[in-house]
Amino acid sequence: MSPYIRKVRTASGATAVQIAVKEGRRDKVVEHLGSAHDEAELAALVEAARARLHPGQLVLDLDGPAPRAGAVVEAKRSALLWDVLTGAYEALGLDEAAGGDEGFRQMVLARLVEPTSKEQVPRVISELGVQPASRRTLFRSLSRCVTGDYRSRIQAACLRHVTGRGDLSLCLYDVTTLYFEAEEEDSLRKVGYSKERKVDPQIIVGLLVDRAGFPLQIGCWEGNKAETSTLIPMIEGFRKASGIEHLVVVADAGMLSAGNLEALDQAGLGFIVGSRMTKAPADLAAHFAWHGDALADGQVIDTITPRRGTRSTERDDKTRDEPVWDPQQHPASWRAVWAYSARRFARDNKTLTAQENRARAVVAGDRRPKGTRFVTTRKGDQVLDEQALARARRLAGLKGYVTNIPATVMPASEVIASYHELWHVEQSFRMSKHDLRARPVFHHTHDAIQAHLTIVMAALAVARHLQQATGISIKQLVRELKPLQEVTITINGHQITAQPTITPQAQQIINDLKPLAH
Repeated sequence: MSPYIRKVRTASGATAVQIAVKEGRRDKVVEHLGSAHDEAELAALVEAARARLHPGQLVLDLDGPAPRAGAVVEAKRSALLWDVLTGAYEALGLDEAAGGDEGFRQMVLARLVEPTSKEQVPRVISELGVQPASRRTLFRSLSRCVTGDYRSRIQAACLRHVTGRGDLSLCLYDVTTLYFEAEEEDSLRKVGYSKERKVDPQIIVGLLVDRAGFPLQIGCWEGNKAETSTLIPMIEGFRKASGIEHLVVVADAGMLSAGNLEALDQAGLGFIVGSRMTKAPADLAAHFAWHGDALADGQVIDTITPRRGTRSTERDDKTRDEPVWDPQQHPASWRAVWAYSARRFARDNKTLTAQENRARAVVAGDRRPKGTRFVTTRKGDQVLDEQALARARRLAGLKGYVTNIPATVMPASEVIASYHELWHVEQSFRMSKHDLRARPVFHHTHDAIQAHLTIVMAALAVARHLQQATGISIKQLVRELKPLQEVTITINGHQITAQPTITPQAQQIINDLKPLAH
């Protein structure tokens, strides 16, 4: 009678692992090793059973009652996930930047596994099978984060990582708001313009990333500060820290203020920003007059736009060809690139039709007016603004870009392509808001808020680093690696550690990360 391993489903839904022998047609249980409640525990118990048998025995799945347990699961550890996260953290130089602060490291990496409060960090870390720092240690780390200026050192580490692996001639900048569930304002948290139309106190957060979305600088300002006024301090701070003189900054139309563009130009920096559609009629008036407003898919119009106001005095409407922007010949203008896309036209036209329908409903009295586009008041009555609607439809499909980079240095196609890289910084903001849940923020002091943003930036750097290496999001990576646990069990005083079975997806992640380890 040769003993074999038997796996039995119990009434509670667990899987009992036993060593049994055949006696006639019956199975006699020789030893019950324990009951597994997940794949990791099951693998460990089977491994322990194999260790007690001679090599080559069969593993059978049979149903039946389970005797009492003879093995104890001592520990489970998501070692592969933890090694991947800590490996990326250290490879980026963040451990050195934070002076080996274990509490800070656990707060950063916990955000990648399960975004939650600082109070919950020990639970998240312990669920990975790692010894967590105490809550007191974590909050002391928050204090050290500010007094030790971790932010500057982490930003320096991020800069070294980017300069060692890619081109830093172009950076992307955007801003967002983080709100607080607080009733009163203070020196930093102010009620201001909210894109989500919230009335809670908020702060303005600016994020500067490289062209691939890897974070370089993060900063925050009072919630009632104009977003346009954050650009210059951020760029100047980065240029001073990096020592980079020749830099092109890409930002969306929200940063398009005359003062911002003048300041960037005077500082010797290049810029590419989105143009407001209100500038299109004047910028393209001559083109429409000479060529009409029928545009081909992919058509680009490279022209000039006034630095201030909407009327250009440097564009000669009597000339058929568009002027080639030159800073000496056109000191009152910037270069403007307008591009037409049939796909964008279809999207814009659909939006305009929906807006027209809402406007008609308001005019007819079927809807209550609430800042409805294309509704105007004439002689006390609300009417459809036919002229504004026609003008909007004429410009559907167009997108404009403003820059101070001459065509001899950067062709229009490259200007457009560079601007479209902005989705990387938008994606990074989405990661910091949703995947990493930087908001809402419950901290109550200026230093705590600054420390929180430093943690978010460090977590974003690790997430971006892993995403660029593996091609999958940090959420997918955690979901794939976390269940792969090594399990330690004790049987009759002897400890056995079973390694998890590596899935094909996990193996691909390991293979993708191998080049980064060298």
